[in-house]
Amino acid sequence: MNGPGRCPDCQKAVLWTRTLPGATTAGGKRLPVDPAPDPAGNTAVRRDGTTAWVSRRVTEQQPLMGYERLHMPHHATCPKRQVQLAIPLPKGVIRLDDRRNRNR
Repeated sequence: MNGPGRCPDCQKAVLWTRTLPGATTAGGKRLPVDPAPDPAGNTAVRRDGTTAWVSRRVTEQQPLMGYERLHMPHHATCPKRQVQLAIPLPKGVIRLDDRRNRNR
């Protein structure tokens, strides 16, 4: 499925996209993004030649192009995902995002 749909967790409207190949991924995965453009987002969204919605991560090396719109990945705003993130992890287990942020 590609295009408008619903989040399976919270049932809010999302735009399903197919990821493009990047520096760290082969692409081709499905990524839900919030349907309205968001300047705080980090995902460039556009339609490809077959009118399918495609997305990619915006980086310093690959900035946002004029034909793309910036969207927020839905996982960052999904209320059900936020509840999951608040659950404490067992002793000795850390979230990878926390470790990555510490190393920056």
